[in-house]
Amino acid sequence: MRPANIVTAWADILVGFAASGSGIIFTKLINEEASFTILIPLAWLLLATTGLYGGGIVFNDVFDAELDAKERPNRAIPSGRVSIQNATLLGSILFAIGIIAAFQVSLVSGAIAIFITLSSLLYDSLAKHHPFFGPLNMGLCRGSNLLLGVSAVPTIIEERWYLALIPVLYIAAITAISQGEVHGGKKITGVLALLLIAIVLTAVLALELLEEYTAIAALPFAVLLAIRVLPNFIKAAREPVANNIRNAVKIGVLSLIVLDATVASGFAGLYYGLFVLILLPFSMKLAKVFAVT
Repeated sequence: MRPANIVTAWADILVGFAASGSGIIFTKLINEEASFTILIPLAWLLLATTGLYGGGIVFNDVFDAELDAKERPNRAIPSGRVSIQNATLLGSILFAIGIIAAFQVSLVSGAIAIFITLSSLLYDSLAKHHPFFGPLNMGLCRGSNLLLGVSAVPTIIEERWYLALIPVLYIAAITAISQGEVHGGKKITGVLALLLIAIVLTAVLALELLEEYTAIAALPFAVLLAIRVLPNFIKAAREPVANNIRNAVKIGVLSLIVLDATVASGFAGLYYGLFVLILLPFSMKLAKVFAVT
């Protein structure tokens, strides 16, 4: 289930929650000016993304069982620790939890959860083997996950749908470069990934054009994101060997939390961004115990 990665999915929900206008409630709660009932939809959405992400990862291993038997025999299924039948059951239960939890918030949230489930299965079974549609498909999953957070206030999705493009581009960059994490990759793929990361960094600051967004609050987080991600991606682009690529992918995945903190702070302020960023050390701790890629 890759628990460290699931924590990054929580960050997607939190930034979507902030973009919906609900994030400002966080500050009011600190000052005891708001009711905790506003956090009930957030709790359901966090549970939903846990099930959806976990289910997608489990089915990734189910569909890759034969390939992993050759390339990664230490994984749960090829090593014999988990049967394909039990893994399929676990993945199905996780998806069900994700969809049911999302429907507790709204019909829109439930519909987004179903879309994420289908997109995850499409990626796991077919799309990830394609150099273009694979990264795009995975990016859509993460972008939809952000919109799942926005669906805490369903009517806001029409206004903020474009925010999904940011994780789409970011995850597309990571997924593109990750295609060489076993046997090594191509320099052109690394260059493309770097270009996408640069576009993402520009986009999170360009959101200043929105009246509700404060780029100055987002700037420190954007700098941290650049410091964490760019050196590893540059190294992987220059020397696209498997080890460099795996390191870039790992840092890139965990840094999703920094990306989310960047956007969240722009919408809900510095303190909310720091609240999202707290997830990073938690995810990094889990990454030392559980695989990220």
